[in-house]
Amino acid sequence: METGVLVHKLIDTINQISKISDYRFVVKKQYTSLARKLKLLLPLFEEIKDIVDQINVDSNDHHGVEDEYDHDQEDDDLMKSLMGFKLGLDSAFNLLTFGSQASRIYLVLEREQTMRKYQEVSARLEQSLSGIILGKLDISDEVKEQVNLVISQFRRAKGLIDPPDVDLYLDVMFVYRESSSADTDPAILRRLAEKLYLMDINDLKQESEALHEMVASKGGDPGGRIEKISMLLKKIKDYVLTENPDTTGPVNEKVPASDGKCQASNVKNPKSAAVPDDFRCPISLEMMRDPVTVSTGQTYERVCIEKWVEAGHVTCPKTQQSLANLTLTPNYVLRSLISKWCESNGLESPKRTGTCGPNTTSFCTPAERAKVGILLRKLQSGNLEDQRSAAGELRLLAKKNADNRICITEAGAIPLLIGLLSTVDRRTQEHAVTALLNLSICEDNKSCIITSGALPGIVHVLKKGSMEARENAAATLFSLSVLDANKATIGSSGAITALVALLVEGSQRGKKDAATALFNLCKYQGNKGKAVRAGLVPALLKLLKEPGASMADESVAILSMLASHTEGKAAIGASDALPTLVSLIGSGSPRNRENATSVLVRLCSSDQQHLIEAQELGIMGPLLDLAEHGTERGKRKAGQLLECINRFIETRKLADAEGNEHVQAA
Repeated sequence: METGVLVHKLIDTINQISKISDYRFVVKKQYTSLARKLKLLLPLFEEIKDIVDQINVDSNDHHGVEDEYDHDQEDDDLMKSLMGFKLGLDSAFNLLTFGSQASRIYLVLEREQTMRKYQEVSARLEQSLSGIILGKLDISDEVKEQVNLVISQFRRAKGLIDPPDVDLYLDVMFVYRESSSADTDPAILRRLAEKLYLMDINDLKQESEALHEMVASKGGDPGGRIEKISMLLKKIKDYVLTENPDTTGPVNEKVPASDGKCQASNVKNPKSAAVPDDFRCPISLEMMRDPVTVSTGQTYERVCIEKWVEAGHVTCPKTQQSLANLTLTPNYVLRSLISKWCESNGLESPKRTGTCGPNTTSFCTPAERAKVGILLRKLQSGNLEDQRSAAGELRLLAKKNADNRICITEAGAIPLLIGLLSTVDRRTQEHAVTALLNLSICEDNKSCIITSGALPGIVHVLKKGSMEARENAAATLFSLSVLDANKATIGSSGAITALVALLVEGSQRGKKDAATALFNLCKYQGNKGKAVRAGLVPALLKLLKEPGASMADESVAILSMLASHTEGKAAIGASDALPTLVSLIGSGSPRNRENATSVLVRLCSSDQQHLIEAQELGIMGPLLDLAEHGTERGKRKAGQLLECINRFIETRKLADAEGNEHVQAA
């Protein structure tokens, strides 16, 4: 990248920072101060831009070798200084963006960590800014004074952190720790609502959206922490709306029922309401009864997203991003807002449908239960035709809805279906494994299927069954591995080797099913070595090199996980992976670019030869572009790799200089 281009990027980033506003009150003073200091540096880079432009003009007018060398040397020194500052500026931009969008409750709980990051960024900016040698540049005295002032302000910022609001922190922690308790002192909730500025519906909704954005960015909610914060927010919201029922605001249209007719008879107020768009499921477009959030942060009606997953999809319907997992996180705040809105508008609150969660029961009719009983007797009959037809019907019933899945399990079908996995009749075997797949959508059934001893049979089908049966066996393993407790058990069953084989030789759908199962299993560190020894790395690289690379998303995501394991990093490093990874960084999707960069960070941090090869392949241009325009994770990974490259270049320069000194001395 030319120096002029880099300076323009610095100016653009500072201008973007200038547009950020409304920092959360927890970090408002420090973050506003940081943004103000960065704005003061704009004149510096404007003048540097003019100097660089003039140098370029002079270089075109004069072609003497000595002049050209001097300009190149100055440009290299300036480029190095500016690159160091750009990395710090990018970190500041990410920090300030987070400070304007993050959950207020989360910032209170994590204030110490957030302030530590603020101090680290300030120190990094002060150090890199001091590295720009102003004396060698024709900078105006006024700008030099302003820059020196900013540097001194950065130094002072290290120790100028206001003490936390201890009372607020204690109140938040108290309610956070007892989030499952029904009763909380209203006085505490009042203090929290006031101090967190959550006194109206817009603020409450904004806080809820911030929490679910965090679920998306983290790829889930490990440990259920954000869910606990969401429950805390629900308590504040219930208190606010109880104390101030007018907070919901006026409404003035009718609510369409599911049949398209208006529910005028349920409306107490003649000014009935139109359902807000945020209360509608993006799939059905109807008001949500049981809103749940997927790993991308989008919220759907539980039944609708379950049907989407049942159909074999592993992407978010709204964003088309790959789902990192199939966990459905209840959106308690939104559910409560919908109920309160219905109550305020004289409407009956929507009732949740039956789900396969803890302590759920089936809503099947006696006739439906009787039908399931008949099918189970056929499974036990020993007659192959009866077994095949019964397994097929159970497969379809389990696919239909959550109530059927509970009913079939309660009737004792799982052990009988497991027994059919070893049958010589391929069609019966296919029905049995697919019925188990459909039953496994129910969270409670996942553990039941494992504890009933299904894994040997599922792995047998994965190795020996028809292609459709193998595909569904892989999908079943993916569904079962959603539970962390099952990942190690599945990894020890021999399933990983069979999944790698399907990844190599399966149909397109089979490869997809195998890849999603392997992705989930490799989240468990103990499975990564097994996957590498099963030949997963060359299989993934082969998929990446195929024309069209239709499996690129899954392949590079798994490589990114394997690179964090010693055996995985060694296997990737020993393969011819770098050209493919560099190409992905230059032209892949946003997610693929960040994952490819993540792999290279692992490789290059331990082997300088990989750094040399990556530079020879032209990585710098795509990497700088990713650092500027990538996803938040992509920018972070690009920054890490750029730091690694810069350290390598600096070390090589020092080594060359020492070598020249030895030659001259000799």
